[in-house]
Amino acid sequence: VQLQASGGGLVQAGGSLKLSCLASRLTFSNYDMGWFRQGSGKDHELIAAITGDGGAATLADSVKGRFTISRDNAENTVYLQMNTLKPEDTGVYYCAAKPSTRTSYLYWGQGTQVTVSS
Repeated sequence: VQLQASGGGLVQAGGSLKLSCLASRLTFSNYDMGWFRQGSGKDHELIAAITGDGGAATLADSVKGRFTISRDNAENTVYLQMNTLKPEDTGVYYCAAKPSTRTSYLYWGQGTQVTVSS
């Protein structure tokens, strides 16, 4: 299984970015997908998750109303649309996959850096 995240960068506070994660070598629709964030000196934080069929999504309180997670199973891709970015959103963003029957994430992408300047 391979997960390739992209779309990170440097943006001013209030700006937007859209992250993408392309998955390969798995039956994508059988996997729930998540986006994790790791800020400097902090643990990984699950900020968004979506079920395999895209029917249900959850967001951390810290990003509700600003971020949206979506997926395109035909393209084996999960997205994270990030709006109204804040400096505290700065960190490395990782996508991860788990079979729908598991509670813990099994596969991880390499991470993409997001830096929000004030």
